Amino acid sequence: MNLDKKFTALQLAIINDQAALYTCACPVHISLQIANLRQLFDYQNMCIDKETSADSGVEIQVHRRIAEVTQQAHQLMEQCLDEILDMEGWDRTKLEMPTNSTRKRIEN
Repeated sequence: MNLDKKFTALQLAIINDQAALYTCACPVHISLQIANLRQLFDYQNMCIDKETSADSGVEIQVHRRIAEVTQQAHQLMEQCLDEILDMEGWDRTKLEMPTNSTRKRIEN
């Protein structure tokens, strides 16, 4: 099972650094959840790969179900981050906040 990714780990880190300038760091919170979901997904796949014929069928079903739901949640959170970046007017090539937003937040 694979996880489709709109954002690389590096892009998420850049977003985190940029969003840290905000008083409200909502993009950071979304980005962190995406990273956590990726870790959970990888862990479930590792468990699935380790399963043997001696293991309970229920165990592998549990890991697959968690991976499936994690995959869905990951897709939703990436879409959410994508929409937030558009709404806030981020430069999508550099992943930078709009200059006017940065100044406004720092001045407050």
